[in-house]
Amino acid sequence: MLKHLLPLAALLALSACSTLSTTPPPASGTVRYQPASFADLPDWGQSMASQSLEGLRLSCRSLQGRAAWKDICAEAATLDAANLPAITRFYEARFAPWRIVEPGNGLITGYFEPLLAGSHQHSAQTPYAVYGVPADLRVLDASAAQLAASVLVARPAAGNRLQVVPGKTRADAGEVLVNPKDFVVDSRTRALKGRIDNGRLLPYYSRAEINAGKGINTAPVLAWAEDDTELFFLQVQGSGRIQLEDGSYVRAGYAEQNGHGYKSIGRWLVDNGQMKLSDVSMQSIKEWIAANPARKQELFNANPSYVFFKTLPADNNGPLGAMGVPLLGGYSVAVDPRYIPLGAPVYLSTTWPLDGSPKALNRLVHAQDTGGAIRGGVRADFFFGFGTEAGLYAGRMKQNGRLWLLLPRGMQPAANL
Repeated sequence: MLKHLLPLAALLALSACSTLSTTPPPASGTVRYQPASFADLPDWGQSMASQSLEGLRLSCRSLQGRAAWKDICAEAATLDAANLPAITRFYEARFAPWRIVEPGNGLITGYFEPLLAGSHQHSAQTPYAVYGVPADLRVLDASAAQLAASVLVARPAAGNRLQVVPGKTRADAGEVLVNPKDFVVDSRTRALKGRIDNGRLLPYYSRAEINAGKGINTAPVLAWAEDDTELFFLQVQGSGRIQLEDGSYVRAGYAEQNGHGYKSIGRWLVDNGQMKLSDVSMQSIKEWIAANPARKQELFNANPSYVFFKTLPADNNGPLGAMGVPLLGGYSVAVDPRYIPLGAPVYLSTTWPLDGSPKALNRLVHAQDTGGAIRGGVRADFFFGFGTEAGLYAGRMKQNGRLWLLLPRGMQPAANL
């Protein structure tokens, strides 16, 4: 979702950041918020960890300027991270839990920050480019009402952005004509991403077209990767690290996307009789690719979405989520912000993706990211952290779960959403 990370849900699902169906978002009014008590939260008294306080402090970088959060954030900054009973009392005094309810079972999936081997130099060993944003990619921010119009006129704004010229249907010199029907638009679309051709904004190139060389000659290369399968997974996750020959890292973060909707390669494998739905996981997809190298590009091209990256500071913090704050492995989740406001504490009750009898995973996390496949109220993508072990857990995470939204006392859910 890492915005903007498309979670592994999106990869496996039949939907960046994990569901195995193309389930539409809940209909308006089907997501409800039931007042609850902390006694209703499984293992509440035993599950507190210092990372839960750290997660709130990270959220406060964005929330502390808001009136409802100002005092909460100020108090959180003074707490002793080692005093877990005091942290528990702080949450109980400052927040009220709301059980999020919607039809069906809640779904909890996972994502992680991958590690790739690579180089700053193109070679036979590192032939696959990690691209920055192409110079010809344009982004037009537009409201739902504007996207419903038959014709728009736009003009250049800062950087690669375009802005709608209100009231115009004919483009003058230096302006661009836009037909929203040329693009795939849904209820979540807030921007059109394209290229200018003969004074018109047209959809940007698909993955297959980019892989064939279209448009990409205007994109900077941030690094070269050894493995195109791992590079594909990097695009699904939206962020990761590339280890160079000298042991140093290039940290790649989500910068932009080509505007095409994500199509699940897990769904493609199921629909083409290559795999059973119950067998789909990150590991099983990699095994299929290894066994079918001649069809690898066909599989990748089934997903027209393509992610472009930017270089991030090479520190030990987690990747940046949609809030613009570092994600905390095991304590950050991606959510649908229509139902859970970014930054809010969320109590998660699910199970670990382990063989044998289920082991409870109950803890206080924070909503700090979003993802294209995360749609619904009782829907979260759990950030497992960095590296191979995190990837193994994330690739198998497909669990039922429950969520409680924690809001400052006196605040109603409807006031936030």
